[in-house]
Amino acid sequence: MAVPTFVDQVRLHIAAGRGGNGVASVHREKFKPLGGPDGGNGGPGGSVILRVDGDVTTLIDYHHNAKRRAEHGGHGAGAHRNGAHGSDLVLSVPDGTVVSDTEGNVLADLVGLGTEMVIAQGGRGGLGNAALASAKRKAPGFALLGEPGEELDVVLELKVVADIGLVGFPSAGKSSLIAAISRARPKIADYPFTTLVPNLGVVRAGDTTFTVADVPGLIEGAAEGRGLGHDFLRHIERCAALLHVVDTASIEPGRNPIDDLEIMEGELARYGGLEDRPRLVALNKVDVPDGRDIASFVVEDLRARGLEVFEISAASGEGLKELIFAMAQLVSAARAEKPQVDAQRIVLRPTGPAGSEEFTITETNEGWRVRGVKPERWVRQTDFSNDEAVGFLADRLNRLGIETRLIQLGAEEGDAVLIGHPDNSVVFDFKPGIDAGVEMLGRRGEDQRFDEKRPAAERRRKIQGAMDERGEGETRADVARRLAEGRPEPTGPMAYEIGSAEDPDWNESDPDAQR
Repeated sequence: MAVPTFVDQVRLHIAAGRGGNGVASVHREKFKPLGGPDGGNGGPGGSVILRVDGDVTTLIDYHHNAKRRAEHGGHGAGAHRNGAHGSDLVLSVPDGTVVSDTEGNVLADLVGLGTEMVIAQGGRGGLGNAALASAKRKAPGFALLGEPGEELDVVLELKVVADIGLVGFPSAGKSSLIAAISRARPKIADYPFTTLVPNLGVVRAGDTTFTVADVPGLIEGAAEGRGLGHDFLRHIERCAALLHVVDTASIEPGRNPIDDLEIMEGELARYGGLEDRPRLVALNKVDVPDGRDIASFVVEDLRARGLEVFEISAASGEGLKELIFAMAQLVSAARAEKPQVDAQRIVLRPTGPAGSEEFTITETNEGWRVRGVKPERWVRQTDFSNDEAVGFLADRLNRLGIETRLIQLGAEEGDAVLIGHPDNSVVFDFKPGIDAGVEMLGRRGEDQRFDEKRPAAERRRKIQGAMDERGEGETRADVARRLAEGRPEPTGPMAYEIGSAEDPDWNESDPDAQR
């Protein structure tokens, strides 16, 4: 099987990197078993970027490798260590690449060196429990998951950016012409359809430099798929002007320059979008005696139609100088009218619900479907194996107003609530009026060991308060013992003989104990 050298249309599967997961961690060190949450955040995944590169002229690289994926973000770690950012994947494309989805909708038209398009955004990294901590949630026992990166199929279509487009029948001499006026060296042979791929040549006329595109020859019915030219008509859509190269020395019976020109114009009209382009006509091969005679017969007729006609010979160079300067004049006029194209950065953003609302709710046969950027992102970041994380999600959705809206729309307890796209939605049972945090011992995410009202803290405060009124010789241990026995007032120094029965530390097994 022959390996193509020029590819101007490919279908590409693109996947951005997944965001790293946050981590739930508690700081621990000697004498500090509860140092607080210190879980780091996950790193964002890498994005996939299309960038116009002047050194790239074909999409051949993506023809051989049609699946591209950016790097995933790293997971968070303890000690407030965040995960690494996933590296972006930059895909170089030729100038004039049109990006479309699989349904034919144009997403972007990449024109201008350096123009970029973020075709797939990397997923966000999940927050660690250190970032989720607050005054009322001092030690969250959960973290958020990283979001998956965007994944989609796109179609890349190259439309060559050239100033002048050469159109004509096969073997009309287009390749010979571009070789004569530029340094392009296309294949030239004495049989039709020698040109199988577009060729670009750079031409200089005085102070004007412009590019010329040679596409495979057109035949009658090319717009409907006959021949090769219909595959490459897209490459002349961006041309500022068109040059009809007409063969005046054709040996095919029934062919003449005027009919050839009308056929080509008919094909261009059926293709559409080229009616406003200026036209030049080059009657080629006047170095052949019969060609010169035929050109002299038709030149006045063509000029009478308002066309600018040149009698040339790509083989001998006759008439090429006048033709080059005429093309340069058209290019200069087109550039003066066209604004300068600067490099730009295009970022595709997902479209949210209509209006300013953060979510929408619609009733379907499956249940109540909730759509919105925030609720869908929160669901993707939730670890459903962690009850605390699920409760945190429920409270976030409730604060957003989803439960209130469901009640207003008539939802009843037990109804199915689906959040997300129909292809991968998450289903919940609707339970209005239930605060997920009430069923826990404390607020969701709280660690009771951090609660200042815990019994141990209260006992220490009482002891510390009683130390100012302690009796003579009464130690802190005596104060603690007295408060534990319910004796609020000090009784003075405790007189007892060590080791006697009055000694509170007396132990019968002590050999020194007095009996």
